[in-house]
Amino acid sequence: MTTPPTAPSETKARVLALLEEADACRAQGRYQQAEPLYRRALAEAEAGFGAAHLLVASVLNNLAVLYKYTGNFDEVARLYQRALTITETKLGAEHPNVATLYHNLGGLEHARGRFAEGEPYARRSVELREKALGPDHVDVAADVAALAALLDGQQKYDESEPLYHRALAIFERAYGPEHYEIAVNLNNLAALKNAQGHSDEAERLYCRALALKEKLLGADHPDVAMTLNNLAVFYKAAGRFAEAEPLYQRALAIFERTLDADHPKLKTCRENYARLLKRMA
Repeated sequence: MTTPPTAPSETKARVLALLEEADACRAQGRYQQAEPLYRRALAEAEAGFGAAHLLVASVLNNLAVLYKYTGNFDEVARLYQRALTITETKLGAEHPNVATLYHNLGGLEHARGRFAEGEPYARRSVELREKALGPDHVDVAADVAALAALLDGQQKYDESEPLYHRALAIFERAYGPEHYEIAVNLNNLAALKNAQGHSDEAERLYCRALALKEKLLGADHPDVAMTLNNLAVFYKAAGRFAEAEPLYQRALAIFERTLDADHPKLKTCRENYARLLKRMA
């Protein structure tokens, strides 16, 4: 007896369920468990709807986000570009979903340390999203904050600082004082204040960002480790070695459990800690 074909609605439901599970694993820092779930979702979406379907673009985007965290940057670029082509073809070049892909391409260049290359992507995402949603939407705030981070990397602090404050004001109105987006922006604003020489304010912002991330994500999340590393760098630069050392140790332990051995964040944290130990010796 011939097996009846799977209904499109069943395929879509299965793909969305896999995506939800994979996204949850990624959010918890369980990257190795997330990847095969995304891969299954992609294979089922392509088999059920074809390689150029919007559901395929969604899976490609989320898989790319995972690979950005694990450091597979070349694959990230390929996946984002493929998702962008599908989305522009299906929805038009000025749809908010297109802005999401530009936002993510800018984030990839930030992760690579190629800040000038990422700036045009970020500016395009702000332009598209403001046009579609207005200047005070939370998605616009996320785009604005991403642009500010790329400007920071180019030491364009006079332009980036008001963008951070704009984003924070929108997030706090929408979400209240305790939300992940607020923690991210506090961390980035702390780095800016440190670069400007405002060390007291930088420390306060780093500590607030760390406490908020620990509350929202748990003490062993890789995003918490990133802020631990940043605060340790701050303390080391201030000569506060005894305060820096346990933060580096915590960050390294988290990164070693969650990231590949050659991930840039893990390598940078190890190098930072080694320099601290040399100074302390």
